[in-house]
Amino acid sequence: MYRYYITRKNAEGIMDYPALPIPETVYHYGENGVEFGCIRGRIYGYVEYEKELPSPAIQGCELIPGPIPTYYSINEELARRAHDMMSYCDYKKGSKTAEYRRCVDDVYMTAHLHKQRVDPMYHEKIDYLADLYAKKLADNMNEASSIGTRCPSVLIAGPANFPVCKKEKQNAASDRNMEEWRHIQGLIEKIKGTGTGGISGDDPNALEKLRERRDKLVKHQELMKAANAAIRLKDTEEGDRRLAELGFDAQEIAGLRKPDWCGRVGYPAFELSNNNANIRRIEGRIKELEKRASEPAPEGWKFDGGEVVINQEVNRVQIVFDGKPDPDVRRELKGEGFRWAPSQGAWQRQLTDNALRAVKRLKCIAPSA
Repeated sequence: MYRYYITRKNAEGIMDYPALPIPETVYHYGENGVEFGCIRGRIYGYVEYEKELPSPAIQGCELIPGPIPTYYSINEELARRAHDMMSYCDYKKGSKTAEYRRCVDDVYMTAHLHKQRVDPMYHEKIDYLADLYAKKLADNMNEASSIGTRCPSVLIAGPANFPVCKKEKQNAASDRNMEEWRHIQGLIEKIKGTGTGGISGDDPNALEKLRERRDKLVKHQELMKAANAAIRLKDTEEGDRRLAELGFDAQEIAGLRKPDWCGRVGYPAFELSNNNANIRRIEGRIKELEKRASEPAPEGWKFDGGEVVINQEVNRVQIVFDGKPDPDVRRELKGEGFRWAPSQGAWQRQLTDNALRAVKRLKCIAPSA
């Protein structure tokens, strides 16, 4: 199945898309359409075809190809009851599901476009985050509906004998639900940031990429030093000639010779210092990865109530408990940088020398005698 988002209407106000072949699905977002955060303009709906449309048909109707999301169930009956607790207006059947799917469509489209900009090795993680968003949002919206059924509004129940304490508990639950919603929205930024930051140790080509980045920084360091040496020459013409040999054009040379707000010309000392610090940092990571590749993998251990696993496949140090650890243990784990990963069923952090030292400091998981 192939999905295409509709970006325009014809003169009669009908969504514009190819009538042939006959689409399997035609869905509209309402008369005014919706806006996606990742696409300019309005989206009026989408069509799905069994076979992929040819490029002329897509371009002729200004369709935008997109992925088909995985949707999770929305409890419409619970949503209706929550609505009736708050309003005299009739609940529009399917409106909660439509709201949910619009949000999921937007996020899946964001993930789809982002995958086109990053290395394919990150695609699986992006897909996982998009699916996680869809699942968590469904759970959050269903929970919001459940909370909404716990107590009617004062407009529905009337002020006489209104259950104030019950309403306060409902409001507190709604606040917690909203905080969870904000956390779920943070997954969108995680999707956008995947593959655009630093080089992760998860990357099978991490060493090669780190060496390439280090070499570029070293080359830039030498360029900055040579440029500063040329600018300091008393013979300005000779200095400009050397700068030109280094690859600077006339406009760049003029920019280097123009004093900044502190009266400095050329590359300031702090820029060289920062670049040099980055070189040392990357060289440290290179040595760490080289050491890990040449040495045998460290081993985990069992403790009373669980096990420490050195999971090189996912590049994580994992702590697996037989049951839910108590609050003090969870606080200790978080203090050493470990976070709960539902997908792994473990508390974990990235496998690094610091992580290996941290896991050995945790008294709550000391090896069994």
